[in-house]
Amino acid sequence: MLMPKRVKYRRVHRGRMKGKALKGNTLTYGDYGIQALGSCWLTANQIEAARRAMTRYIKRGGNIWIKVFPDKPVSKKPIGIRMGSGKGAPEYWVAVIKPGRVLFEMAGVPEDVAREAMRLAQHKLPIKTKFIAREEFGEKDGEADEN
Repeated sequence: MLMPKRVKYRRVHRGRMKGKALKGNTLTYGDYGIQALGSCWLTANQIEAARRAMTRYIKRGGNIWIKVFPDKPVSKKPIGIRMGSGKGAPEYWVAVIKPGRVLFEMAGVPEDVAREAMRLAQHKLPIKTKFIAREEFGEKDGEADEN
């Protein structure tokens, strides 16, 4: 499961998810990708589930790049504990996703294989996403798929 090796502060504020992604919104490594259409907190387990779905479908044939990293701790107080006495312990890690962010990239496989592998991965994600391809490989924006 993805998580930082060490962090400066164990607990952080919740923050806001306003605006669009200014960085990480284009394909950099691969020929095909999944782009977020909404904002959410993407947990490390969801990232891993999507990665496994893609890897199993392409049978380790091509390359997959994970473009997001869960670096934000989410804390939770235990069940049955009364309010007060400080903030809870970190429970899991999330990546803050804004609209336009490229989540995964893929190369080394045909477009129909990449499209199906990413469709399977899109069902593991909690937000709407779309399949994108490089301009020299096809159209810029693919079909918008719901998950």
